[in-house]
Amino acid sequence: MPLHKDDPRSVGGYKLTDRLGAGGMGRVYRGRSRSGREVAVKVVHAEYAQNPVFRARFRQEIEAARRVSGAFTAAVVDADPEAESPWMATQYVPGQSLAARVRDQGPLRVTELRSLALGLVEALRDIHRAGVVHRDLKPANVLMAADGPRVIDFGISRAVESHHTLTETGQVIGTPPFMSPEQFTDARTVGPASDVFSLGALLVWGVTGRGPFDADSPYLTGYRVVHNEPVLDGVTGSVRAVLERCLAKEPADRPEPDVLAREFAKALPEPSPGEPETMTVRLPSARPTAPALTGAPTTVERRPRRRGPRVLLAVSGVLAAALTGYLLLDPPGGGVDGGGTVRADSTAAGRWTPLPPGWKPWQTTASADAERGVKKAPAYDGHRAPACVPDAGALYCGGSALLPERIDATTGRTLWRSGIAPAGVPADRYVTNILGTYEGVVLVESTVTGSGGTGQSQSVLALDAASGTRLWSHPVRTDSLGSGYAAGVTMTQEGDGSAVTVRSARDGTVRGRIPVPAGYDCYPLAADDRPYVECIARAEGSHTTKFLVVDPADGSARTLTSPAQQRSFIGVRDGQLVFVESADNPVPDSPDLVYTRIVRVDPRTGRRTLTPLPERYRGGVPALARGTLYFATSSGMVTAVSPVTGARLWQSHTTLETPGQVSVDPSGRTVYLAGGSGRVAALDAARGTLLWESPARAEVLDSGLLPTVWFDKGALVLAASDGTLFTLDPSHPSRPAVPVPG
Repeated sequence: MPLHKDDPRSVGGYKLTDRLGAGGMGRVYRGRSRSGREVAVKVVHAEYAQNPVFRARFRQEIEAARRVSGAFTAAVVDADPEAESPWMATQYVPGQSLAARVRDQGPLRVTELRSLALGLVEALRDIHRAGVVHRDLKPANVLMAADGPRVIDFGISRAVESHHTLTETGQVIGTPPFMSPEQFTDARTVGPASDVFSLGALLVWGVTGRGPFDADSPYLTGYRVVHNEPVLDGVTGSVRAVLERCLAKEPADRPEPDVLAREFAKALPEPSPGEPETMTVRLPSARPTAPALTGAPTTVERRPRRRGPRVLLAVSGVLAAALTGYLLLDPPGGGVDGGGTVRADSTAAGRWTPLPPGWKPWQTTASADAERGVKKAPAYDGHRAPACVPDAGALYCGGSALLPERIDATTGRTLWRSGIAPAGVPADRYVTNILGTYEGVVLVESTVTGSGGTGQSQSVLALDAASGTRLWSHPVRTDSLGSGYAAGVTMTQEGDGSAVTVRSARDGTVRGRIPVPAGYDCYPLAADDRPYVECIARAEGSHTTKFLVVDPADGSARTLTSPAQQRSFIGVRDGQLVFVESADNPVPDSPDLVYTRIVRVDPRTGRRTLTPLPERYRGGVPALARGTLYFATSSGMVTAVSPVTGARLWQSHTTLETPGQVSVDPSGRTVYLAGGSGRVAALDAARGTLLWESPARAEVLDSGLLPTVWFDKGALVLAASDGTLFTLDPSHPSRPAVPVPG
């Protein structure tokens, strides 16, 4: 990267030519000596240079690096730890870091894995023979040179005979996905075996794109390192056995470097001439890829599914204290190449749709005031996770204690916030839900709770999309199961609740009224921009349903009696209604359901086709998109299934915790899902290969809507559970967002 305007032009007599990156402690530059020798120059950040702990830590790094010499480490050329801005120059090693190599080209080939594993084992042998423990072996600290890997950055290493950690009491610095259990529990016991553990985690990451203990937050990652067995899905054969030994919880059970060298040489033999440079340690597709299915994206609009009360991750005090240093000194995405963040190949030609003109990654909140004249956001300190509907370069958002608003999807600026709440009503007493948009009209459902939590009023309103002003509104029964919108009509229960009223979205005039069957409760649905109503019998123990196919032209409906299990409708494929039924008993200690069969119904004749599932797929609410059925479990496993045969097309693991529904981009090539922390996973729609996982955007896992990825042309838009709204460039998911000025 070119030098920034605030970068020095020379340090210690070395002329700086490029910026190589930045980490938790400082920046790294490419430099040249007066004789023309190229070096890498690390300079401590100015804000840390006066901190005696950081300065001592930097001296320790220099001393440790000087003690180590070998073919697979970068030698120290020069240093001045006493300078105003302490610096160190090391041998310049041409080549990407392992983090960048996997990010840009995907998991390693067999020849690369062999040279990497054996080179790192030799590097650790030299490091340990010099009496040093590295303690931060991660992908960003391994350079992939043409003649073998180089281990760099001894910033938190220490001499074996010393137990001084150079951190505040109780803190241990490292990168959680690659730290050993003893680094979390008792830093005084950290020895050479800790680096062997990190090596095992690093190699798993190199061949799968995932760490063996990855989770949605560093705290949960630390808990898994200490307590859980490693996840080695996709790693097979004798190399798996070697990696399992490296990842043993007890340091004494891990092999020493000399033993590792022999075992890796045996497990990773040199390929014969002409042998393909592939191996079976990549993320596998569980089944051969099925022929591509056609069809438009289908989503079912339901009442927003919310989590329970605020979720707090219970982590022992020692883990929380240990991770404090990581968050302060080496934050997620830090390091020269984003050290430790799991990102695999994302460079498939033609995969990514062009971004909107003038687009930049932005981040804001649904309560931000970004333009003059925008109505002030409500003064409510509670939960503000929004639910948004994208349309024509804009986001229309609502939610708990949120007034409806329009946000520019290109810049993140709030363009208007509608003042539909009754005067004097506190923000914590109303909820708004964006039903949809239609030809310049935004349809909103608004619920206001009375003082003391008693009594409610509910209405459906139409707002002008350009200004947010009210066009029309009508009251809705407060005991109804919600309102819906599709194909230019709204569906609500009004008056005595004896009918579902179908109104024009343009002017609110009544198109028709659908009688509610006696003894049933009805709620509207929308899928593939078609309106439906499902009615469920009130009688206890009854599973009888009536499914109504609504004609938006005149508000009439055709009734299908008990086509499938209640609340199992997920969408439309090839003109048939698709239902996915689940077992009565959910997965123990999990929000997941177990799904048992697919029911397809002809909406004209009511004829049913029953397809028992050959496997018991688990997950939250399934998604039907681009002709494929997707299940996502609370542990982040995604399964793609044929909605016709029920056969599994592929299955892939992500590290997301309790993700929302799967989304598929308009091209049908990429599958996305997101966790409550704002982390997004992208997978190839044809094979299920994990392409990348983005960094987290939320600091707190809070209650709220399960996140869904929305699309604005080529950009991704989503909301984290703490109310953060942000965009991502799918071709560069780790690109930092720019806060929207308020």
